[in-house]
Order: sequence, then C-alpha cells, then structure tokens
Amino acid sequence: MTQDLRALVVDDDNSWRQIMSEILIDNNFDVDSAETVEEAVAALQSSPHRLAVVDLSLSASDHHNQDGLRVLEHIRRLDPNCRAILLTGFATVEIAVKALTEYNAFTFLRKESFRRSEFKDIVKRILISAPNAVDEIPASHADPKPVATTSSPATPKALIVDDDAGWRSILEDIIGESEFTPITSASFGEALGLLRKDKFSLAVVDLSLRGGQNLDGLQLLNITKGHHIPTIVVSGLSEPEDIQRIYTEHSISAYIEKQAFDRNAFKRLLSETKQINETPDELSILTDREREVLNLLSQGLTNKEIAEELVITTNTVKRHLKAIFEKLDVHTRAAATAIATRGK
Repeated sequence: MTQDLRALVVDDDNSWRQIMSEILIDNNFDVDSAETVEEAVAALQSSPHRLAVVDLSLSASDHHNQDGLRVLEHIRRLDPNCRAILLTGFATVEIAVKALTEYNAFTFLRKESFRRSEFKDIVKRILISAPNAVDEIPASHADPKPVATTSSPATPKALIVDDDAGWRSILEDIIGESEFTPITSASFGEALGLLRKDKFSLAVVDLSLRGGQNLDGLQLLNITKGHHIPTIVVSGLSEPEDIQRIYTEHSISAYIEKQAFDRNAFKRLLSETKQINETPDELSILTDREREVLNLLSQGLTNKEIAEELVITTNTVKRHLKAIFEKLDVHTRAAATAIATRGK
C-alpha cells in the first residue's frame, strides 16, 4: 500500500468513524482514525495522507463545538497535499464558506443527507485530482440527479450550476431564504436540460464545471443571455481581465469571487434581481429573434452587420426592425437602443 492511499477519519462518533473507514477501506485506503484534535495532529505528524474526513463538532455534548476547523488548519500546515472533506450535521452557511475558502477544504457534506454513492464519487474525484495547491478551490463531484424544491407557481425559480456539493448546498440555502425556488445542477448537460424544459428567473453559475481550467460555464452564460435570464457568476476565477471580459461579452448581472464570498452581499443581489423580475419588461412583447436584432442594434451594428451576425438577409433585418419600432412605439434606432439599454 502506498502512502498516497492513506486516509484520516476524524469524528467523535464511533458509528460515523466506522462508516467512513469502511467505505475508504473498500477503496483501497489504509485508514487512521481520531476522536480529538490532539489525536488528529498525532496522526498527521506520523504519516502523510491523501485525504481526510473531518467532523465539524468533536464534542457530542456541545453542538457549537468547531474543533473540526482546527483540524483543517492543522491539515493545511502539517499535510498540505491532503484533501479534506468536512462532514457535519451542524454547519451554517458561514461555517461552510469558511471551510471552503479559508481552510481550503475540498468540499463539505451534511450528515443528515449523506449518501454513500455521493461520498464515493468525491473520493474518486480526489484520487484523480492534483494535490492541494494554495488558493485553489477544487471542484467536487456531479450528482446523478438535479435536486428541486417544490414550490407554488408564483415563486420564481433559480437555477444553481456548480459541480461542488458544498457550494451547491451553500447557494441553495441562501437562495431558498430569498423567496426563490432553488433548483440545482452539477454539470453543463444537466443544466442545459433544465433550461430547455423550465422557465427560470435567475441563474447562478460557476465557470469551471469539471475541475481544472475548463470553463464550461461560459457556454451556459451564452444560453442564459439568450433566454434573458439574469445571471450571477460565483467562481474561483479571479483574474481582473477575465472578469471584465465576462461582464462585457456575457452581460451578467454580477460576478462574485468564491474566495471573497459574502452572504449578505449575495442576498442583496438576489433581492435586486427579484425586484427586477417583478418589474414589467418593456421588451417582453418582442420575439426572441427581435430581441437578438435589437441587442445587436444597441451595440452599434449596421443592418448589414446584423444580417451577417444572425446569418439572415438585410431585408429580413429591416422587417424585424420595423416590427420592433412598432411594438416599442419608437421611430428611430436611437430610441430603440435607449429602451434596450435601459436598466443595464
């Protein structure tokens, strides 16, 4: 057995230690176990580990105990190549965000909704991923099915697209508190299917949906833009030039860096989006094609350029513009552009 396949399970509950150890042994790990911070530190000092499963609370009598965060800090210092999974029944959104951003946890899972298949998927992702890197926010896994919350028809729906279980859970909690119905998705294909069969008032999209440097989320931004869905990007990508380009090319509502995620700021964005959704849309009377023509018109394109962009004839562009002017009750390109850009 190589040292790369050694795991550490830290939990004060013997039943959970046994469950985690059993699954990890089935996946060819040698397993060390610990009940306290001190025992965890001793194990970390004795051998390097490929992954660690850490309970947030290491005191059965104190549900406010957060010794698990101390263990995550020791892992970061003593065994930096070890990927840590926070497993808890008591984590608030704030604690979950802290574990993912400040303590560099790979993901977190809730005990009350724990599934062996989900955990095994995460273990597989850890085994094929590179060792921990400073400031990296890794992806987690893909759920086999989207999770939807039942709601009344009047409740606006929000699509969450992130392949990390921890971040999906965080976003789902906050969005559910903000009078949206959250519907989660873990992959591009899953999200595309949902967008095709349902109507959403908001999309929250991570850019990297398979880990690494791929940016599958950018394709989804093109789709949500075409469907006129206000979209918030929550991503680990933090290069200023990339963020500026995404704002310019995809007309997103907001961009939030995961490392700087703030619950209250995110809730304000949700509130603003909900208000926009409740305000009558002047452009709702236009067809999708007419909106596309108007969008290109507002960018300063000529009829010929619009025709080339949409692969239609200039006469067709003129017919669309005539219909747009009549529906919006305007007579000039400038007036139509003013309506198209109002509120952007």
